[in-house]
Amino acid sequence: MGYGLGSAGGAALNSKDADRRTIAIMGDGGFWHNGLTSGVGNAVFNKNDQLLVVVDNAYSAATGGQDVLSSRAESPLRSTQHPIEKAVRGIGVKWATTVTNTFKVAELRDLFIHALTTDEPGPKVIIAQSECQLNRQRRVAPERAQAISDGKRIVKERFGVDAETCTGDHACIRISGCPSLTIKPNPDPMRIDPVATVTDSCVGCGVCGANAHAAALCPSFYRTDVVFNPTRRDRALAKLRNGWISVMSKGIERRASAIEAPDAAPDAAPAPATASDSARTRVSA
Repeated sequence: MGYGLGSAGGAALNSKDADRRTIAIMGDGGFWHNGLTSGVGNAVFNKNDQLLVVVDNAYSAATGGQDVLSSRAESPLRSTQHPIEKAVRGIGVKWATTVTNTFKVAELRDLFIHALTTDEPGPKVIIAQSECQLNRQRRVAPERAQAISDGKRIVKERFGVDAETCTGDHACIRISGCPSLTIKPNPDPMRIDPVATVTDSCVGCGVCGANAHAAALCPSFYRTDVVFNPTRRDRALAKLRNGWISVMSKGIERRASAIEAPDAAPDAAPAPATASDSARTRVSA
């Protein structure tokens, strides 16, 4: 609706006869620009039963990343570090909470449910406070690259999608919006639907997998740790894990090769089964 006008616009859609609460959204820059007075103050004055979500990334992204009153940076020229929650409570909001890690999607979902079902009158405010991943990567990526160049052990989280488990409905993509989450051709020749995949641009924030699990979508997502400059312990663990995976997958590979291999002698009589053969058959089944 406009810069900082999410709450004001939401007030028009949240009458006393409405069967559900309106969810209004604004950024921290818009909040300090005019949202505190035209939106939150107005909602308190009129006892508007809306839920306001303030997306707080600690700077005004809309106009170039300048500091605002709630910025956590120390500035010699500006007065910063004034919490948004303290500001809304100061003008009369009774139900307000700050979430410092919005990447914990399940916890944020439960908080939304509570805010939308509580009997507390008046506006409800959630301050979603996390650093923008794009801005974080601009800061972290050079530091990580320098540490790797210096030979330090660095662990980078990456997320992926198991193509064999993915059903191809792409609900994860619809609810995530992450540019690293896309599709690729299905590796299974018996299935034609493309499967989800995570590209190399993944920064490891975990929102894609957290979204999928919080929404009970599917178990396709997995997390892996990429170790740069591994230690002897890292190499030993990797060797042990690869060996264990190889042992556990031999049975699957043997059964798959038996299915794919053509019959060598289709007219030959089958050999009599032994006790050990029967036991192996039962275990495999």
